[in-house]
Amino acid sequence: MRLAPRLHLRRRLRLLRRFARRTDGLAAIEFAFILPVLLIMLVGAAEIGEAVSIYRKVSITTRTVADLATQYSTIHDADMTTILGASSKIVAPYPSGPLIVTVSQISIDASGNGHVSWSNSLNGTPRTAGSAVTVPSQMATANTYLIYGEVSYTYSPTFGYNLPGSVTMNNAIFMSPRLVNSITRTSP
Repeated sequence: MRLAPRLHLRRRLRLLRRFARRTDGLAAIEFAFILPVLLIMLVGAAEIGEAVSIYRKVSITTRTVADLATQYSTIHDADMTTILGASSKIVAPYPSGPLIVTVSQISIDASGNGHVSWSNSLNGTPRTAGSAVTVPSQMATANTYLIYGEVSYTYSPTFGYNLPGSVTMNNAIFMSPRLVNSITRTSP
């Protein structure tokens, strides 16, 4: 009777050794382990690529709206609507709903402190006239004016499990008016 359990154990060891030597389905098993990792990497790369593309659009939009505003000597409501409306064309093909664009004129006093002269915004709140704005020291020339363009975009990933939640991308730029010292903002 004692030989039977040993024989049974030998058979099991022999089967186990034979199984360990076989490589018939090894590639399929390795592929099954690697495939989910590769798919997650692919989707993650696509999400990051889209986020980088949107950030680039945010940067271009910031530069463009500020540059457009600097080309006026007087900005009327229709002009400001056109300037702010251009932003949705720039961010295309991405949706313009999460886009917030603000264009302001900053007056710099004799002490080099910046204050808002006027401000307009698309999908957001314009800056309050008279509120303080920190201007970079190299641009804070006394008794001058600057156009301040600000753009914010809230990016929500298509596949939310790769990037946690929404990411807000911000960009801002100061530019000097081109035609006049101070741009007049009028409303009829």
